[in-house]
Amino acid sequence: MPSKKTPFFELRSGAVETLHFVVKSTEMGALRAELAQRFVATPEFFSNEAVAIDVRRLDDPQSLPLPELVDLLRTCRMNPIGVVAHDAPAAWLAAGGLPLLDSQERRPSRGESAQVELTAPVSAEGAAVETESAPESGARDAAQTLIIDKPLRSGQQIYAKGDVVVLDVVNCGAEVIAEGNIHVYAPLRGRALAGVHGNHGARIFCTCLEPELISIAGIYRTTENALPENVMGRSVQVRLRNDKLIFEPLRLK
Repeated sequence: MPSKKTPFFELRSGAVETLHFVVKSTEMGALRAELAQRFVATPEFFSNEAVAIDVRRLDDPQSLPLPELVDLLRTCRMNPIGVVAHDAPAAWLAAGGLPLLDSQERRPSRGESAQVELTAPVSAEGAAVETESAPESGARDAAQTLIIDKPLRSGQQIYAKGDVVVLDVVNCGAEVIAEGNIHVYAPLRGRALAGVHGNHGARIFCTCLEPELISIAGIYRTTENALPENVMGRSVQVRLRNDKLIFEPLRLK
């Protein structure tokens, strides 16, 4: 390889963090239904985000119809960039048109919960706060408040069926999703999506607003549209009025 440098490009080694789509089942019908149910209210949630398909939790990754999964993820506006696997035959990867990726993420064992479960009503990092005299039915899950007391790193996702309270920073690339309200008592630099099942009365509260994306009931705003100076980096509540996001300084007393 010529050693002469060029001002036009260079090749350098590096690592890129990306979202992992961890596949736990090869039942494509169930995967399709779950993705549709989860993100029907937030069709722009992934916004063409790059994802790695992680098949390390499957007993037999080759039983997964990789091309079909790639197409499914693209319908959800995810861009698969590769596959994370312990052993993946080249022919199987070639069928999906994806390379094998090396991941630094630690793989949770089968008996160990993932660090943050997308579907878990209670995260491993926080404890649930149950309302008094909560009923025993499914309404109880809806009333739960999820409390997170550690920072959320890039790539982490939190999903709450009720409200969620975050007591530490939500870093860029992290996502907080709630069917109810979102409270962040620290800088909010990632994504926050409240009322994801169409709850137009949901609100987002935070003490330092620096988000990548804010959404309530599927109505969203990204950093491409700069926030006003009177709310950027300040204590703010966000709510909907006539299907428009309203950002208001939070007057703490």
